[in-house]
Amino acid sequence: MQLTPFHLAIQVRSLEEAREFYGELLGFTEGRSSESWIDFDMMGHQLVTHLNPGIGESGKIDLLANQVDGYGVPVPHFGVVLTFRDWQALVSRLDGQIEFLIEPYVRFEGLVGEQGTMFFFDPTGNAIEFKGFKDIKSQLFEK
Repeated sequence: MQLTPFHLAIQVRSLEEAREFYGELLGFTEGRSSESWIDFDMMGHQLVTHLNPGIGESGKIDLLANQVDGYGVPVPHFGVVLTFRDWQALVSRLDGQIEFLIEPYVRFEGLVGEQGTMFFFDPTGNAIEFKGFKDIKSQLFEK
C-alpha cells in the first residue's frame, strides 16, 4: 500500500499560540485558515488546529497516562515517524526551546524495534511524540 498523508484535527485554546508553536517553533508551513481554524503542513500531513473558546486562556486538555519504560506516556498523543537522522536534528533544534514531558531517548536499544522518542505538549496540552528509526520500513511494525 502506498503511504498517503493523514489528516488530524485537534482543538486549541488560541490560534495565535498555535501559529507560534506549530508555525514558528516546529516550522510547519501554514496553509488555509479562517477565524476558527488553521491548516498546517506537518511534514507532509495535514494538521488542522480548531479554536475551542470553551477551553479558555488558562485551560488545558486533560489526558490520561499509560506507563511505558517507567514514563507516564500521555494518551491520546500524535506525531510523526522520522528517520533517525531527522529525529536527531529535530531534538537538537528543540533543545532549550521546549520543555520535554519525556526527554529524548532511545527505546529498545540494540533490539528489533530500536527507536528514538520524545514527548512534549503544545500550549493547549495536546501531547506530541516524534519517533526516529534507522530503517523505518523494516522497524516500524517489527515485533
